[in-house]
Amino acid sequence: MAVQRLLWVDRESGVATRRDDAELPELLADPSGWVWLDVPEPDEQTADLLAGAFGAHPAAVRDVMERNHVPRLHVYSGTLFLVLHRPQVGEGGHVHYLELDQFIGPNYLITTHGPRNLAVPLELLLQETEELADRMLDGRYVPSGPWAASRRIVSALTIAEERFVNQLAREVGELEKHVMARAGDADPQVFLEELFTTRHALLTVRTMTSQSAEIYGRALRLLGELDEAVHRGLRDNKDAYDRLSRITSSQLDFLTGITEYYRARTDTKMTIAAERLAVIAAITLPVTAISSVVGINFVASSTDRFIPLAIVVVVMLALSLVLLRWTKRQGWW
Repeated sequence: MAVQRLLWVDRESGVATRRDDAELPELLADPSGWVWLDVPEPDEQTADLLAGAFGAHPAAVRDVMERNHVPRLHVYSGTLFLVLHRPQVGEGGHVHYLELDQFIGPNYLITTHGPRNLAVPLELLLQETEELADRMLDGRYVPSGPWAASRRIVSALTIAEERFVNQLAREVGELEKHVMARAGDADPQVFLEELFTTRHALLTVRTMTSQSAEIYGRALRLLGELDEAVHRGLRDNKDAYDRLSRITSSQLDFLTGITEYYRARTDTKMTIAAERLAVIAAITLPVTAISSVVGINFVASSTDRFIPLAIVVVVMLALSLVLLRWTKRQGWW
């Protein structure tokens, strides 16, 4: 098992120190502090450690080892298990779900990352925990306990998602400029792909944030016996996810309006083109019909039939003019 960090935090001074893996049982039995175990990529040893040293519920251990596509929550014996995600854009517009799992207990915090798609660098999964651990080791942040540290990690997650939404909003603004300037009309297929790729990213973020807010709402209902400071932290994280969900939804509505306008304009152009093609077909219909019936007679005849041919041409021209006038009255051109 690759343990990225094992930190011991003294409750009285708030000083965080890095400790060795072998000290974990002793540290867990010491009431003067609490431990933070951060596991980059869990394996079978991780599962054994969670079940043995920490007494984690089998369902929670299973969720750590498997990929979760939605946020999850377990509460047991005063410990909260959380599964959260953060978006990361990959190739071809695909949005990766970067998973962060947490066990928050009375004297410990466990964070695990993944399972990881090999296309995603490991350091991207560790950004929030790396930053917090460095701040704690340097003394720049002194959490009051595991719940406060978890709150800080989740706040970093929501800040990262907010930056992601801000970048998408910038892309939406550029797309809106292109639509209004008709810059995307030359190649509508490519431009529509850009519109729907951005829409997919916004939908992904809204799904993540709205589901995470629901998870925190349930945590608040299930953890009624905890103190006010813990509840305040949970409410703050839930409020951040609710706010992000509403912001993403409004941005998604704006993009949907842009897309509908662009598609309506493109569909209108196609309709006009179809009407003009119908006019051409209507005008040429008498020529095609008459020539197919009597044309073979003129070709096969060895005699000079100039006058009948002239009459046929005049008739075809007259019928075409009548149809042209009729299409004009219909407003086709």
